Amino acid sequence: MNNNYYAVIMAGGVGSRFWPVSTEEFPKQFHDMLGTGETLIQKTFNRLTRIIPHENIFILTNDKYNDQVLQQLPQIKQEQVVLEPAMRNTAPCILYASLKIKKLNPDAVMVVAPSDHWIENEDAFIDNLSRSFEYAEKENVLMTLGIQPTFPNTGYGYIEYNKSDNNAVKKVSHFREKPDYETAKAFLSSGNFLWNAGIFIWSIKSIISAFQKFQPAMYALFDGGYNNYNVEGERAFIDENYVKSDNISIDYAVMESADNVYVIPATFGWNDLGTWGSLYDKLNKDENNNAVINAEVFMENTTNNIIRTDKGKTVVIDGLDNFIVVDRGDILLIYPKNKEQEIKKFISIVPSP
Repeated sequence: MNNNYYAVIMAGGVGSRFWPVSTEEFPKQFHDMLGTGETLIQKTFNRLTRIIPHENIFILTNDKYNDQVLQQLPQIKQEQVVLEPAMRNTAPCILYASLKIKKLNPDAVMVVAPSDHWIENEDAFIDNLSRSFEYAEKENVLMTLGIQPTFPNTGYGYIEYNKSDNNAVKKVSHFREKPDYETAKAFLSSGNFLWNAGIFIWSIKSIISAFQKFQPAMYALFDGGYNNYNVEGERAFIDENYVKSDNISIDYAVMESADNVYVIPATFGWNDLGTWGSLYDKLNKDENNNAVINAEVFMENTTNNIIRTDKGKTVVIDGLDNFIVVDRGDILLIYPKNKEQEIKKFISIVPSP
């Protein structure tokens, strides 16, 4: 295993569209959403340990999730949990983590990966990641893994590359915003567009250089505390200065401006598990296309539903089609799947379970 390989797992999101299971106090990355016996963050961590030493994996999260991270990942130490004192999107926290890693190992190559995505065929994922690491070690590049689109999804950003590029590692032409349906169909027809999964690979030297070039003020802010990183003074510096940073994503801050961005089209199955519907797509179904997690169910005339409860709950349903049924604590959600994007509005209306 290569000791120059590092990972930063992004675990600060709330997952509001998975309410009432995912809440601000206990978001989806800390739940066993798939009913496999592992939470999403545990699955992500264990997947990455196949190629990265566990002591080189950092968890980037909000202050309030520190105890949950340490409880679910007993293999890591407190110093591997990088805590954000305020929400400032992905660019500031990635720069902060990168400078911490630079101080530990200036020859490091790192992957930034979400904590709450579903990946099928982990062998293919490790192969794609290995090839990315090897390329990023040799070249001054910013890399990403792009997902082969399977339908004209309007909820993802897209990565465009030159159609005539026959190399396994392709130079990125443009990052595209979330399109409307007709534009998404055109992207798929073109054959040279990939979904942006937010998985990035680069050497520490390359990403630090990119921040210096495209975000000099942000770089100066965080580099001002460099001597404090990984020692006692770090927390005081971050608490005082983190809130001064711009609120901006890594895509806007760096990736869309850089001309050394490359992509490997992924050979593994992927889903961002952003909604109950996306989770439903990846679960096993019964003969009536119902997906069930944890519950003991008795159903008649019931089709195309996702049903999730705590373990040991018995559910009886008759005459329901294309619904989300979630029972957690004191809350029972019964909601049409075609309106799932509206679920998050109830976070501010209904008390948390």
